[in-house]
Amino acid sequence: MIFNNNKLKTGLLLLTASLFFITACNKDVQQFPVPTPTPVTGIALGETVKATADDSLYYKLIVRSGLLTTLNNTSNSYTLYVAGNAAMRQFVNIASGGLIPIAAPDAVHANFISTQLPASSAGAIVSYNISPQKLLAASIPTSFPNLQFPSIFNPAPQVSALLRLTNFPSRRANGAWLNAFPLKSTDLLAANGVIHHTAALLTPPSTYLWDRINSAPQFALLKASVQRADADPTAPGALQAALLNIGANLTLFAPDTTAFKNALSFLSGGAIPPTAPNANFIGFINTLPIATVKGIVVYHILGTRAFSVNFPTTSTFVPTLLNGAVPTHPGVALQATFVDVPGFGMVTATATVKGAANPTAANVTTKDDHFLNGVIHTIDQVLLPQ
Repeated sequence: MIFNNNKLKTGLLLLTASLFFITACNKDVQQFPVPTPTPVTGIALGETVKATADDSLYYKLIVRSGLLTTLNNTSNSYTLYVAGNAAMRQFVNIASGGLIPIAAPDAVHANFISTQLPASSAGAIVSYNISPQKLLAASIPTSFPNLQFPSIFNPAPQVSALLRLTNFPSRRANGAWLNAFPLKSTDLLAANGVIHHTAALLTPPSTYLWDRINSAPQFALLKASVQRADADPTAPGALQAALLNIGANLTLFAPDTTAFKNALSFLSGGAIPPTAPNANFIGFINTLPIATVKGIVVYHILGTRAFSVNFPTTSTFVPTLLNGAVPTHPGVALQATFVDVPGFGMVTATATVKGAANPTAANVTTKDDHFLNGVIHTIDQVLLPQ
């Protein structure tokens, strides 16, 4: 074997220099003081719930979930959302199919949670109500849209071990919420985090936006419009893919069938009366330019999740997905009014959304339907961008 002497010498010099440097560093490593851990005081989250009389049923849920050890681990810090006993009785009544009356003794509700509620369901619910950071109420933004904050719940570990569902705390002058539920009290401190009490038990969503659109008769013409938009040869199936994407975070203002029939009847010049069968309107949709239908559909979608409790109280324009193609477009105008429900908290009384070319605002007839990848607000008009 023939060596290149110059390269060999250079290599030896570099090796010698490196060894000298390492030796020197080993002799002169700066010594840093080891910080003394701050001792944790007080009781942990799980024990705090146990010690709170009105949280006794939620404590049973925590035990059933198998997450008590997690919540009592003072090495970590969490935010825990807890529903009081009145909200838990409502939950048990629904979960039991009405077999357990709301007015039944707490011992009956507790027994159902501990023996009849599947442990996997309890685990999903409790983990969705835990965030892996301490979030005090003062740190919840008052701006639009809702804060997107992770939970520790992974609904599809087969997709990714890192997947986590998020929940959406918000705070405005008229109250504080988690998703669409009022926070009845905030900032109950524990040794390893903070507890906020919710007016109702927050349960995780389990289906996608497209599942709802695809199956609900009231959205038959919206479904046909999405399918027409997805016939775009440059992006086939793109809208359906987004509406089925667990990583998406969307708000859909969904016109019901009556709203679509009124709009399409007008667009047809009255050739199709509003009372015509769905098939007539679907046939008409499929004659419209794909780009036109796609523009209308994406005008009904926000690229963020907005529960009605986070809507502004004065009419305010926010961008939609249409703004990706037309950045200067004003978007849609949102507005909500609020009312205080005794014993529950401040809730949305009415909510509206107005298209730039609509003479009047559309009413949100059903609000805050929550899904894995977004929220649906059903509306009584088709929103017109121009």
